[in-house]
Amino acid sequence: MSQAAPTRVFEPARYATFRVTGWTFDEPSATASLSYALDDELRFTERIELPAGAPPLEPARRAALHAVLDLLHQVAGVSYYKAAAPEHVTVETGPLSERRARLLTDVYVQGLGEYAYRNGLDLASRLRFAAGPGAADPSPTPLAPTGRSLVPIGGGKDSVVALETMRAAGADVTLFSVGDPTAIGATSAISGLERLVARRVIDPLLIRLNAEGALNGHVPVTAVVSLIALATAVLHGLDEVVLANERSASQGNLEHAGIEVNHQWSKGVAFERGLRDVLAHEVSPDLGYFSVLRCASELAIARAFARLPAYHHAFTSCNATFRLDERRRAATWCRDCPKCRFVTLALAPFLAPADVASIFGADLLDDPAQTPGFLALCGFEDHKPFECVGEREESVAAFRLLAGDPRWADHAVVRAARERLLPAVPDDFGDPATVLALSGDHEIPGRLMAAVHARLGA
Repeated sequence: MSQAAPTRVFEPARYATFRVTGWTFDEPSATASLSYALDDELRFTERIELPAGAPPLEPARRAALHAVLDLLHQVAGVSYYKAAAPEHVTVETGPLSERRARLLTDVYVQGLGEYAYRNGLDLASRLRFAAGPGAADPSPTPLAPTGRSLVPIGGGKDSVVALETMRAAGADVTLFSVGDPTAIGATSAISGLERLVARRVIDPLLIRLNAEGALNGHVPVTAVVSLIALATAVLHGLDEVVLANERSASQGNLEHAGIEVNHQWSKGVAFERGLRDVLAHEVSPDLGYFSVLRCASELAIARAFARLPAYHHAFTSCNATFRLDERRRAATWCRDCPKCRFVTLALAPFLAPADVASIFGADLLDDPAQTPGFLALCGFEDHKPFECVGEREESVAAFRLLAGDPRWADHAVVRAARERLLPAVPDDFGDPATVLALSGDHEIPGRLMAAVHARLGA
C-alpha cells in the first residue's frame, strides 16, 4: 500500500531578506512583470496586464509610465513580503529618495497593520526602507493635458456616487477596474461609460506557500490598485485618477505595537497625500490623484446614492461577491457580515423599508438575530470591525435617524438600539447634522467643489 506524499511546511522564520529585484514592461502586450525574492531561495513574478488598445507612447508618457511602474513594483511587493515578514528589505532597482523611502515604509508598516496585529508581529520597530546614497535627483516629466479622468469602480455605492459626481461636473469620465466581477460590470453598464479593465496575476508560488504555512493577512490592496490605475491613465492618455474614498477610511480600528491599525489605511487621506507627494516630485506634476468623496461621511454618500435608484439593484459591496476562489464567491449580498449590515444601516434613513429589503433580499433591521452585529458597528465591541465600514459616529447617527422615523422605529434592531444603545452614548455623539456635514480636509480640486456640494449636500 503506497504512502501519501508528506505535506510540505513553509517556515517563515528561515528567511532573512525580502528582495525587490526587478521589473520589465512589454509595450506590445501592455504587460508588466514584477519580480521579487526571499533570500536567494524563493523567487516570485507577478504579472500586471494593463488595458489594451492604447495609442503609441510618446517619449514623455513613456518616461512617466516607467516611473509609475517602478513605484508599482515596490508597492506590490507587500503581497510577497508578508509570506515571511523577514527582518530586512532590499530594493535592487536603484537607490530610493527620502520621499519614496518614507512612503514605502508607511505602505509596508501601516498598510500591513492589521496583518501584523493578527500575526503578533511588531513591524513598526524594525521595518524601514532606507534612502540610498547616490539616489538621483527626482526628474518629474511634464505631460500635456487631455481633459480626461479615470474613475476606478468597485461595484459599490461609493464609486457610483463618485462617477456621477464627476459626470455632473462635466468631466470626460472613463471607468477602470482590476478584473471584471459581476457587480462592477453591472454598475458600469448602467453608467453607459467606457471602462478600461486591467488584470493582476499573482504568482502561483505565493498561493502554494499560503497553503503550506506562510504568514497571511490583509494587505493594502487599494495602494496597488491605485498604481495600476495610474499606470493605465498614463498609458491611455488620461490626466488623473479619481477615487471614491470617504473620510471615515482614515479612522483606525485599534492600537497595536505603537501604531494605529486601520483596515482601510490605503484608502485613507495619509496614503493619498503621501502618494500625491511622490507623484508630483518623481513622476509628473500633471498626473492627478485624489478622492472626490474625501470630504464626505459614509452616511452622506449613502444619502447621495439613495437618490440614484437606477443603480440600486446592480451594486454590491459585500466582500463575499469578490472572493478570488470562484467556488466560494457569492452571487449577491451574504446578509451576514459587517459590510452588509453597515450598508443596510447607512441607506435605511433615506429609503423606505420595502426598498431596502428589495435591495438586500431581506429586512435585516427587523431580524433580532442581527442585533449584536449591528450594535458592534457602534462600538459595542472592543474595536470597529476589520471591514470597510464607517465611523462609529455614523452608525449611531443612522440609528438616531431611524429611531425618530415612524417607518423604521418599530423594527427589532432599531428598537434594541433605541433601548440599549442611544441611552448609553452622549447626546452629542453621532449627531446626524454633524455627521452629514462636509469636511474641509481633502485634496479635491476647486473646479469640482460645486458638483461635490450639489451631489453630497442636503
